[in-house]
Amino acid sequence: MKLRSFNALLLHRFAKTVVFGLALLPFFWLLLAILTNQLGANPAEFLLRALGDWTLRFLCLVLAVTPTRVISGKSALARFRRMLGLFVYFYAVLHLLSYSWFDMGFELDDIAKDIAKRPFILIGFSGFVLLTALALTSFNRAIKLLGAKRWQRLHRLVYLVAGLTILHFFWMRAGKNNFAEVYVYAAILGSLLLWRWWYRVKKRPV
Repeated sequence: MKLRSFNALLLHRFAKTVVFGLALLPFFWLLLAILTNQLGANPAEFLLRALGDWTLRFLCLVLAVTPTRVISGKSALARFRRMLGLFVYFYAVLHLLSYSWFDMGFELDDIAKDIAKRPFILIGFSGFVLLTALALTSFNRAIKLLGAKRWQRLHRLVYLVAGLTILHFFWMRAGKNNFAEVYVYAAILGSLLLWRWWYRVKKRPV
């Protein structure tokens, strides 16, 4: 009974609106911090890192949808996966814009040189390019144009995005030799990807 009632709640017509509003809370929190001058001694660095952190957190949420749905039996969770995936891209875009604005002053030549020169930025930008491909093909029309199988193969690139994101985070923290958060996120993403591999193997016919 509880499972049915919770699924009914997830299927409510306002459920997506609620999730959308919750996903925007970090953005509004950062916007408020900007307007009230609460970003600390180095506002640009704080904002850049906070947006990167929220990109990573939403990526963890997206990859957690399927395991949570399968283990809990709450099939209605699947309807939020696309929205959460687009929020990964939303925060990634803001992260890139913050770097382009605060660090590089929107100088495209300097940005291109910096991407080529610094490996951790190249890795991060590569992940962003892949995320762009996933965001642009996240709609039903793209599934029809590509075909379901090709679309599924394309969207498995999210696993590569997860790896690139962790590597970007690791190299970014290497300068200060501070890896505690990196290991936490790596463990979370690693566990989620390992579960997906196990589940696919389990479903294969013997």
